[in-house]
Amino acid sequence: MTSFHEVLFPVDIALNSEGGPTRRTDIVALVSGHEERNSPWAGSRRAFNAGYGVKSVADIEDVIAFFEARQGRLFGFRFRDPFDFKSCRIAQTHSDEDQLIGTGDGVETDFQLVKRYISGAATYARTIKKPVVGSVLVAVDGAPQTEGPDFTLDETTGIVTFAAAPAGGASVTAGYLFDTPVRFDTDELRINLAAFKAGDIPSIPLIEVLS
Repeated sequence: MTSFHEVLFPVDIALNSEGGPTRRTDIVALVSGHEERNSPWAGSRRAFNAGYGVKSVADIEDVIAFFEARQGRLFGFRFRDPFDFKSCRIAQTHSDEDQLIGTGDGVETDFQLVKRYISGAATYARTIKKPVVGSVLVAVDGAPQTEGPDFTLDETTGIVTFAAAPAGGASVTAGYLFDTPVRFDTDELRINLAAFKAGDIPSIPLIEVLS
């Protein structure tokens, strides 16, 4: 991702923002009354309005500075999704057995961080490319691994690389905190100070960057 800045949007503003996953479903109504549903998207895409997190004039100043440094929509950046930034539930503490990221074959050393969303018999696997540095815990067949001697992490892609390939059949698991790669979904910020003081929330749209 060449047009991406590895910088985090102000967390205190992000954690009070509004948003979540978006999907696209095409629906065709049939003459019989039934319908056919299909999605052209392989996965979901998250969208946010960071305006809900702006609580002071100082926050507005921080957002303007951040917007200008990203040159509007030109450069992407990291965003801490207030509802989804852990490999486990928000109220829990992440552990090295939260998510299965692969199974060893004695040859492969690279494993991509993923997060699985499970409901009933259905599962959606989301690729995690922006883990928080220092938060990633890894285990092989339940045995904790040490970052440095046992594995390295590319915090810009979410790829875990082992010094030695996990044995065939060994489960590779991980737990982590992560950010969502986003960009501004506008090339202009319109913030009316009088309206803001009256309680109106400024619109600061963000959209997830997919690659």
